[in-house]
Amino acid sequence: MSEATKYAVIETGGKQYRVSEGDRITVERLAAEEGADITIDRVLLIGGDGATKIGTPVVDGASVTATVTEHKRGPKIEVFKFKAKKRYRRHTGHRQEQTRLTITGIKG
Repeated sequence: MSEATKYAVIETGGKQYRVSEGDRITVERLAAEEGADITIDRVLLIGGDGATKIGTPVVDGASVTATVTEHKRGPKIEVFKFKAKKRYRRHTGHRQEQTRLTITGIKG
């Protein structure tokens, strides 16, 4: 497989992401310092150049390395509950903690 077209499907934070080397993705908050290198072992699929490895549920011996670029907070989500004619109104908000990753390598 050539490195330029190699891709992987990883799972982190309960969500799945299709990544290639050099991609920048935003995931749920990870416990790592900014600038640190991390390894993601939950690789569900590796593909590229017609050869695909599918895990059951993960590909054995596969991993994706990434660098933590920054920690940030997502956009504000507003929750407004309302019941007509009952004078019931509740307004709350939430901002999700996120981590920005740069994919540096795919092994497997």
